[in-house]
Amino acid sequence: MIGRIVEVADDRRHLLLHPGFMVVRDTEGERKELGQVPLDDIAAVIANAHGLSYTNNLLVALAERGAPFVLCAANHNAVGMLLPIEGNFEQSKRIEAQIAASQPTHKRLWASVVRAKLEQQAAALAAAGGSTAPLTALAARVKSGDPENLEAQGARRYWGLLFGDAFRRGQNTGGTNGLLNYGYTVLRATTARAVVAAGLHPGIGLHHSNDNNAMRLVDDLMEPFRPMIDLKVWQLKRNGETEVSPETKRALVRTLYDDMQTDAGATPVMVCAQKLCTSLAQVYLGERDKLDLPLPGLPLALAAALGEK
Repeated sequence: MIGRIVEVADDRRHLLLHPGFMVVRDTEGERKELGQVPLDDIAAVIANAHGLSYTNNLLVALAERGAPFVLCAANHNAVGMLLPIEGNFEQSKRIEAQIAASQPTHKRLWASVVRAKLEQQAAALAAAGGSTAPLTALAARVKSGDPENLEAQGARRYWGLLFGDAFRRGQNTGGTNGLLNYGYTVLRATTARAVVAAGLHPGIGLHHSNDNNAMRLVDDLMEPFRPMIDLKVWQLKRNGETEVSPETKRALVRTLYDDMQTDAGATPVMVCAQKLCTSLAQVYLGERDKLDLPLPGLPLALAAALGEK
């Protein structure tokens, strides 16, 4: 299912439930209603402003529909996320299989995720007119568990090739990093929803093992899709958009609706994330051998837009 990602970015707003709808009201003056969104259309709500308030009834209704409610810090990073306790009707069986999965299985799956990420990074560099050889060579060397940490080696080469040697990836700065932070927050919410919908536990990861991270599996499975956000940020910068704004936020959200190439044909990024999570559950249950990952390449709409320049 493709739903709407709803961001509340204006300060001093109140969110409440009206049967079947999320309602947004101003908290000042006449406290007038500013808009309504059907609950069944919502894929996630991004709370990214100061002075927001919301009713418990609304949060319950969103959780019942599997729509994450994401709390953002000033740097546009997600610092909290409300997810439903109940998910897929086969959730217990799938989580038991997830817990029982062997270390070799997790290493094999992580290698496929890393390989896909490196291939997508190479595709992003190709679109940006950069050298793809370093990332392509690393992708070919990935082994089970990525013992050489080729993912990190790729990142060191990738950021300089995409944004220049002076660029440093950071969580607490603006500009390019602010755009990346916001894009990743939206991608993380989308992936979290897909993980829960697939009946998996978001805290049991393939590779990420930080005890303070309750979204380890989410952070694992979003890796192959990060280059989609990276390339959109590169495109925004090329068009003179260098800061987080309402326009750049909308552009980053739209990336998740662009089509990627898959074995089944053109498929929206958001659906690709859902297919990946479902395939992981099927691997755990012994119903398939490998993950359903997108093929190397760009979202088709983005490729077309780049080709017009």
